[in-house]
Amino acid sequence: MKIEGDIREYRLLELENCFKYLIMIQKILGKFSKDLGIDLGTKNTLVYTKEGGIVLSEPSVVAINIRTDEILAVGEEARRMVGKTPAHIKAIKPLIDGVISDFEVTEKMLKYFINKTHQENFILTPRPRVVIGIPLDITEVEKKAVEDAAKSAGARQVYLIEESMAAAIGNRLPVSEATATMVVDIGGGTTEISVISLGGVVAWKTLRIAGNELDQNIIDYIREEFNVLIGEQIAERIKIKIGCASRLDEPLEMEVRGRGLIDGLPKSIVINDGQVVEAINKTVQKIIDNIKITLEITPPELVSDIYEKGIYLTGGGALLRNFDKEIAKATKIPVRVAEDPLTCVVRGTGILLDNDELLSKVFSPGVDD
Repeated sequence: MKIEGDIREYRLLELENCFKYLIMIQKILGKFSKDLGIDLGTKNTLVYTKEGGIVLSEPSVVAINIRTDEILAVGEEARRMVGKTPAHIKAIKPLIDGVISDFEVTEKMLKYFINKTHQENFILTPRPRVVIGIPLDITEVEKKAVEDAAKSAGARQVYLIEESMAAAIGNRLPVSEATATMVVDIGGGTTEISVISLGGVVAWKTLRIAGNELDQNIIDYIREEFNVLIGEQIAERIKIKIGCASRLDEPLEMEVRGRGLIDGLPKSIVINDGQVVEAINKTVQKIIDNIKITLEITPPELVSDIYEKGIYLTGGGALLRNFDKEIAKATKIPVRVAEDPLTCVVRGTGILLDNDELLSKVFSPGVDD
């Protein structure tokens, strides 16, 4: 019996040593892995590496041949196919309102982006750690889908971080201090309004309206006012070129081509900034109303900090002309547009790759953690 006990003890010791050895090897290899920060957005996916900064920024679109289930294009090349494909080819947007709607397509898209980022590395380079931005109101099932998609695409470890937190970190705001930071992140599918203090989100609202909704407002307005049908890409160009939340001092206008709804023939119209303001006004006001609601549910001490420091706008929607002025007028609080608002989230994930202490404080635990 003593011999059997000694053998069992020896085997346990051997397993423990093997486990320690594997952990040591993983740590050593981890130093050579090309870790990634990813902003997995409804409209665009951005990838950050410690060595190269933002190395990839492409639309979250995948073109698939539904007859053969073959992926034909991913990213920018697939975006150019939107609205122009024959019946057997579909340009799919696998994320809706910031969450995964098509797991398999998202996995393939992530694998493509990760492989593209690692294409210059040696074959034996360890799989990367990945920090991914997620919406505030994501469910446990949706979290699991993001983790599984990233791991299936080649990630060694996956850390989930709330996008508003990542945006604040990317803008170098003091998220760990006992002071309030208010961030309004207006992306493609969602608008996240959050008040951050001591490394956590104290008060927040998430809206399923953002850049895509503004594009749809413009499409609907032109259809109703001019009897002309335009596509998503043209609507987005209008928003970028002459879009504004209130009338500009110097009027802007733009020629737009679409299909006439009466005769079905190509038609050209001219639209100005005042008409765009009219088109998107309801959505803009809805976002402003929810900013005010979030302020109402924020503790008074933190509201005092916000009044002093101001509200920070991030995401592509922050670039809408006069949006900051309209929010400031409605809330009586200074509003600041972040430097390069489109990349705040991915820059925040990149900062966390270099700061394990901060990452351990602010990451959102996954289903298995």
